[in-house]
Amino acid sequence: MSVFERTDPVYQEYIRILEAELIPATGCTEPIAIAYAAAKARAVLGAMPERCTVEASGNIIKNVKSVVVPNTGHMRGIAAAAAAGIVAGNPDVQLQVISHVTLKDQEDIQSYCEAHPIEVVPACNGKVFYIAVSVAAGEETARVVIENYHTNITLLEKNGMCLFRQAPEEQETSHDRELDYDSLSVERIIDFADNVDTGDVAALLDRQIAYNTAISREGLTHDWGARIGQTLLQAQGNGVRVRAKAAAAAGSDARMSGCEMPVVIVSGSGNQGMTASLPVIEYARELGASRELLLRSLVVSNLVTIHQKTSIGRLSAFCGAVSAGCGAAAGIAYLHGDGFEVIAHTIVNTLAILSGMVCDGAKPSCAGKIAMAVEAGLMGYEMYKHGKNQFFGGEGIVKKGVDNTIRTVGRMAREGMRDTDREILNIMTESC
Repeated sequence: MSVFERTDPVYQEYIRILEAELIPATGCTEPIAIAYAAAKARAVLGAMPERCTVEASGNIIKNVKSVVVPNTGHMRGIAAAAAAGIVAGNPDVQLQVISHVTLKDQEDIQSYCEAHPIEVVPACNGKVFYIAVSVAAGEETARVVIENYHTNITLLEKNGMCLFRQAPEEQETSHDRELDYDSLSVERIIDFADNVDTGDVAALLDRQIAYNTAISREGLTHDWGARIGQTLLQAQGNGVRVRAKAAAAAGSDARMSGCEMPVVIVSGSGNQGMTASLPVIEYARELGASRELLLRSLVVSNLVTIHQKTSIGRLSAFCGAVSAGCGAAAGIAYLHGDGFEVIAHTIVNTLAILSGMVCDGAKPSCAGKIAMAVEAGLMGYEMYKHGKNQFFGGEGIVKKGVDNTIRTVGRMAREGMRDTDREILNIMTESC
């Protein structure tokens, strides 16, 4: 019998987690976080900055280096993101900070970069997610620090005086402190999906369907990135399995190459938001599934993705597409009427197949990784669905129990791949 009723604290917590995670963002979230910090710094300064320094952790540098910043005339990198925030950003809308930039603004952003070189400094504080933007005009100065997740401002300063500071103990746990991610488990997620009043999640999920479907269509019909989505359809046909991969990949094709259309993100990532949702949407269309079943299946895919990322962390050397491809496969299994046993084995099988794919920053090849992650998820599902084929605890990093395997993969990604992360950054910053 279900423990989930609307008055249950865990039910309410899962609603709050979905509300916190499924938010719109225009552009890859790491450069957009820099633009947000820069726009906030300009607002605190109260003038157009003459000088700007951006201090960023290695994972931020990695994820901003190669991606096109939307609404900048196809500019790339940290300086472009900071300039966009300074010249035209609206900090009040956070991850949509540069969503309303005009063509004139784009010219001003490029002119600002030419006239005001922006200094970029690697942060040496050991933090995985760290952005500090310092600006000055004449003798006036301002500084904004973001830590741990994309909109978490931990410090505001003007002329060396602290306007706001988050306590050190809160900096490490501020997001988790507000939301109980530890309450997530695969069994509870499925129970919640079975029993949630879809009216409580419909607005969130309808927006995810609309936004992510729109940018996917853009990637499938226009010349963005490496055209992975289009290539899949041309080379492999139009079956639902191919369409599921192509839909997610095409969204990334567009987004990584500067498309200005918004995406509903998951776990701080637009690529993960598209990967967790678009394959499920494509399968729902193929099956003629009801809107209610689609919404319940998206609850599964989103929460399974979030559950995995809770152990891994927002940024790491572990490609987040793997978690989202795994979440999508869980949602597709639910869409087919499968329950905990099949979904649990789908997740374990998928993680056993593809764990270890590295993240070398946001860029067009993310679309290819997304396609492979969805393929691994579908393989993991089909393994168990056709013959109950599975990987067992003790085989590699697989543990007995799906949540134990998720925690193990998180440990590997968070702790075991730290040196990998550093070496990836070293490689990326070498001369080509």
